[in-house]
Amino acid sequence: MSAGSTKEKQISKAVIKRLPRYRRYLGELQKRGIEKISSKDLSELIGYTASQIRQDLNNFGGFGQQGYGYSVNYLYDEIGSILGLDKEYKIVIVGYGRLGQAMASYISNNESNFKIVGIFDVRQIIQDVEFKDAQVMTCANLAGFVKHENVDIAVITVPAEKAQIVADTVSEAGIKGVWNFTTVDLDLPEDVVVENVHISDSLHALAYYMHDEL
Repeated sequence: MSAGSTKEKQISKAVIKRLPRYRRYLGELQKRGIEKISSKDLSELIGYTASQIRQDLNNFGGFGQQGYGYSVNYLYDEIGSILGLDKEYKIVIVGYGRLGQAMASYISNNESNFKIVGIFDVRQIIQDVEFKDAQVMTCANLAGFVKHENVDIAVITVPAEKAQIVADTVSEAGIKGVWNFTTVDLDLPEDVVVENVHISDSLHALAYYMHDEL
């Protein structure tokens, strides 16, 4: 089964959420020069059961060979293809405070498939500043820039009260993906994919598990 044919059937969000973790560990195995690995050894490394790993990968064709296991390089590349990481995406960051600056630095240094082409903020003082190859501009230029550059993804790190306005602006300008770091659950058309990252949710869950252990 090809990665493209999986579009014809519904893959659970839980499976999709696990794929980047598989790929990250496979990347570490590549760095160590390991060429093949069994589902059992991958299970011990990642923490999922071997059965779970096989079930997840079987949604996309399996990729393993009985008696051999998985080719690390091949599986890494195939999962990348399934995730859409075999092409480049243009990104704008909207909100250039501390979080926006941190995300710009992280993406540019760690995610080669995601190219930051513009950064936007409401403050006039940052106009005409540059971040690597991306100019930092005021939000008045946002819609026109997104349209002209055919931007794929907007990373939104603005204050909560501005989040929906920014999301509407980039959506109407043609953005198809939003990485939302605000505390607001955005209301956008169905053809715009939104990935919400509520940092406090993760922190509060951590507090629960720590409290539960006491």
